[in-house]
Amino acid sequence: MFEIFSSPDAWVALLTLTFLEIVLGIDNIVFISITANKLPKEQQKKATNLGLLLAMVQRIILLFLVSYLVGLKEAFYHVETSWISFGISGQAIILFAGGLFLLYKSTSEIHEKIDMPEHEEENAKKKTINSLSKAILQIVVIDFIFSIDSILTAVGMTNGIGSKPEHSLILMIIAVVISILIMMAFANKIREFIHENPSMQLLALSFLILIGFMLITEAAHLSDAVVFQQEIGAIPKGYLYFAIAFSLLVEFLNLKMKKNSSPMVKSDDLDKKIEQ
Repeated sequence: MFEIFSSPDAWVALLTLTFLEIVLGIDNIVFISITANKLPKEQQKKATNLGLLLAMVQRIILLFLVSYLVGLKEAFYHVETSWISFGISGQAIILFAGGLFLLYKSTSEIHEKIDMPEHEEENAKKKTINSLSKAILQIVVIDFIFSIDSILTAVGMTNGIGSKPEHSLILMIIAVVISILIMMAFANKIREFIHENPSMQLLALSFLILIGFMLITEAAHLSDAVVFQQEIGAIPKGYLYFAIAFSLLVEFLNLKMKKNSSPMVKSDDLDKKIEQ
């Protein structure tokens, strides 16, 4: 079983897959953080770790069912009209539903934080998820949606590695386990950071809107959707993650600038008091 690791290609594939799983898991961590922060404080860490563990188990199960996932790409119904045409497949339905859910979840949270600030504390109490199982269910459902694309990508990357079909499966399972363990090491720190910085909360919710929109366009692309003779293409994930990384960099610089300017503000207030 372990003779596969004698091949340099296997090690390269393992490192690449692990990195890929971590990058594709960023959106999952953001959603887990927002969901876990709705729980009572003593349950937030448990929900984050348990959610990631269940995500790992779920992804391993999906790897064993990968032939079924590949089959979900096939359209079972076609719609043809004068202005739109598309094929409906199981994978497209899952991605489309997941995208709509993320759009609804993110916009409702932003509406709560921006449009009704005077009731923020009261609404926060009403929106608190009192059930750990309810939070875990949301995390598992959204992780299932995120997992499909990463699992299919992993299958394509490991195709042809090793002399036996199970060699690719072993590599993918190891990559999933390593990536989840790495995410667990940082997930709670990320969750706390998002909770402590309101601007980061809005940025994280904006990321989820982008990801939700990407899932919808991905569903349209998989369905070979054509609207007014224009084919709907998938949004390159590299563009999306670059936009997220750039936004995070700008926000970190903004937070650092505020932190550095606060002592100056306190010093100016002290000078005014002395003059008075």
